[in-house]
Amino acid sequence: MIVAEHLRKTFPGKGKNAAPVIAVDDVNLIARDGEITGLLGPNGAGKTTTMRMLYTLMQPETGRVLIDGLDTTSHANAVRRALGVLPDARGVYKRLTARENIRYFGELHGMSRADIDARTLELARALQMEDFLDRQTEGFSQGQRTKTAIARALIHDPKNVILDEPTNGLDVMTTRGLRSFLRQLRDEGRCVVFSSHIMQEVAALCDRIVIIAQGRVMAEGTPDELRERAGIDNLEDAFVRLIGSEEGLHA
Repeated sequence: MIVAEHLRKTFPGKGKNAAPVIAVDDVNLIARDGEITGLLGPNGAGKTTTMRMLYTLMQPETGRVLIDGLDTTSHANAVRRALGVLPDARGVYKRLTARENIRYFGELHGMSRADIDARTLELARALQMEDFLDRQTEGFSQGQRTKTAIARALIHDPKNVILDEPTNGLDVMTTRGLRSFLRQLRDEGRCVVFSSHIMQEVAALCDRIVIIAQGRVMAEGTPDELRERAGIDNLEDAFVRLIGSEEGLHA
């Protein structure tokens, strides 16, 4: 389970006397095991900054993050072992094959070669990677790079999974396959958190939705709860009302 309490993060403003930019302002959220929790919001809403604090890349100025009860500040190494992370940057080592990229991360986690090989085959089947597993990653499509990065993040079989816009730039068939994979992770009892600015993505996948705009949580709940709160049956229209904006999401 992932719990965030009163997270705040600012960045210096541009210009000598510019005020700091508040990227995240008192964000609270709970992501439970066996559920997919979506962070939904427009571009620039603070989703990626929030995610980076969840997976220890950034330290919050105030508040705290707990991963399975462990504080990310005081137990950073233990927290990282419990997390599988797909960051906003999808970098893979171009001179290595997909299998070698995955193996390298398994070795970083102290896994045995036998365990790495077994887990790699399991992930390759689940993500439909068999046809490019032993190809050098230079020249991979966006979908192949993303699948490699996800497998690399999950090689150590983490209980908590954090994915920053996992289907960004993917074609329809690859997106469908990744959705099925995320549901599989949920059904295995894992805590899955992913961010998106695409309404259809969140509506198709999420058990719970946290709506973020201007660095703040505007609303949270199940899709039905959000529709009821907004008084609108259409989830996209409910989103627009809940963030208090006429600027919709990208379809």
